Parts: sequence; C-alpha cells; structure tokens
Amino acid sequence: MTGAPLLELDKLSTHYVSAQGSRVVRAVDEVTLSIHAGETLGIVGESGSGKSTLALTILRVLPPAARIVSGRMMFEGEDLVTKSDEEMRHVRGKRIAMILQDPMASLNPLFTIGDQVSEPIRVHEGESRAKAWTRARELLKAVRIPSPETRLTQYPHEMSGGMRQRIVGAIGIACEPRLLIADEPTTSLDLTIQAQYLKLLGDLQKAHGLALIFITHNLGIVAKMCDQLAVMYAGRVVESGPVSQIFNRPAHPYTRALLNSIPVMGDPDKRLTAIDGQPPDMSTMPPGCSFAPRCTSVMPRCREAEPPPFVVGEGRISRCWLAEPATGGAELRVAGGVA
Repeated sequence: MTGAPLLELDKLSTHYVSAQGSRVVRAVDEVTLSIHAGETLGIVGESGSGKSTLALTILRVLPPAARIVSGRMMFEGEDLVTKSDEEMRHVRGKRIAMILQDPMASLNPLFTIGDQVSEPIRVHEGESRAKAWTRARELLKAVRIPSPETRLTQYPHEMSGGMRQRIVGAIGIACEPRLLIADEPTTSLDLTIQAQYLKLLGDLQKAHGLALIFITHNLGIVAKMCDQLAVMYAGRVVESGPVSQIFNRPAHPYTRALLNSIPVMGDPDKRLTAIDGQPPDMSTMPPGCSFAPRCTSVMPRCREAEPPPFVVGEGRISRCWLAEPATGGAELRVAGGVA
C-alpha cells in the first residue's frame, strides 16, 4: 500500500491505574500499527490481550481509571493524543466511528431507532430533524433493514439481534467516516446472518472507501475480510503483517498456536489443539517474553530479556528471539531502528 497511512500508531501505551496508584495494568503497551485508506486491518488475540482497550484509546473514550501514558496517534496528519476533549467530539462519529461488541449495550432502549440513527447527522452535520430522519431511512435501507419507514419509529427491543447489529452499523456510517472500528461485531450472530453481515461490511467499505479495523477472535473472518493482521498478546503486538504471509508462514509461536487451534472440518481423528496455561496478569508481568511461560519453543534467553520487534519481511514484524537474524557481526534489524 503506497502513500501515507490514514492512521499511524507509534509506541502507543494505555495503562489502567488503581485509585491509590499501587496497581498498574499495561493494557496497551507500546503498540505500533498503521492502516491506509480502503484497507482492512484485523486485530486478534485472546480475551484480555488489549484489543478493545486499543480501540477505545483510538477514539479517546477510555474509562476514568485508564490513561494514555505515551505514544502518538497520527490520524490524517493530526495527533489525536494531543487533541482536547472538545476537538475529539468533532472527530468521533464524524471521521472515526465504532461498532461496539454488544448492540444492546450501545443502543439506548428509551429512544427510537430513528432518533439514534439520525443523531450523528444532526450533531455533526447540523441537519434538521426531518432531513436527518430522511437520511436515517436511507441508511437503514443501505444496511438492508426491511420496512425502514416502520423500523424508524420502533425501539431496540423490538428488533432481532441481527437487525440491531445492522442498526449500529448504520449509525457508524451515518456521517461517512474515514475509519470504522468494528469490535467483535459478529459475536451474537448465527452463521447465516454473520455471513450476510460480513458481506454488508465489505460492500459498505467499497461504497464509501473507508478504512476498517476488525477486532475478532475468529481467524476465519480475518482470512476472508482483512488485508493486514496484528496479533496481540498481553497488551503488545507480537506479530503483524500481510494476512496471507502470516497465515502461510507465522513467525511468532503465539501466532502459530492460534492458527493450530483452528478446528479442521471433515477430519474426525484430528483433536482440537489448545494453548496450555493462561495469559499473564498484566499488573505483574514476568521478566522476559510475556509468552515464555506458555511457549513450546522457549529458550533460557526468553525468560531473561524481552525481545524487540524484529523485521521478518517487508511490512512484517515479530517480537520473538527466534526471529532474530543471524548477523555474523552485522547490526540487528529491528522495527523502527537498529538494536
């Protein structure tokens, strides 16, 4: 992908700090990523790896205990970290939008669908209620909601799970954002509706030319939807690069373990592969590599020193000592500089 990235994260860190400051959880730890216009970036990892916190950090809608402690978020040439709350209100919903994981948690049960879909249009574009509702009807039609005129006057509890998911998608694209973040948008959907929803997101992306960050546990969705992939573990991106290259030649043991855990259909003799152990407590991280206690390729060095992000190919990095190049006296290649 040529040209400047639409969004570029540079060593971004977000920590949760207890009220007394005695406990610090490094939920996002020196994350470096980028995405171009029209591109789809998948972010995968186990629960608690920092995926959703990263999304909330980009939007600057973190809970009170969370703090952005370092790094930059360059979006269309502007650093979102340095923007005021008032400036961010003009970015959220207009230039960057998000589809939350649970539509029942993001839709207000006291307001009609029409009011909620039209709200971003009224707030960001200053349209009248009548014009905003007309646009809302067009958006419901675009996300393939049947009888959109009737649905506008109904409430979230009157919709099926698939309809609610499409409605939050309509809210997300209401102001034609440049970047759309989808956090586990297919979790509550059955397989048929999931396939339809993924096709809908792809169609919307092509129609509006937006960049899409897709947060998911489903590697099958990543293979189908995404151009780039970032694998997160314990708050860090341990591997990133083009999807096809990572699926064919994973460079990090955690990535290989995730891929090996995908069920193989049609082979009744093949047992499911599990990753032994549990993710670490991010408030008391072990020394060295955070994946070392669970890694089948662990070396003594892994328990002593944390690996830097080695460059393992064009546009690819891996935080693993196994990716360290055989230098023969030459300098080590690491992402962002020289070791």
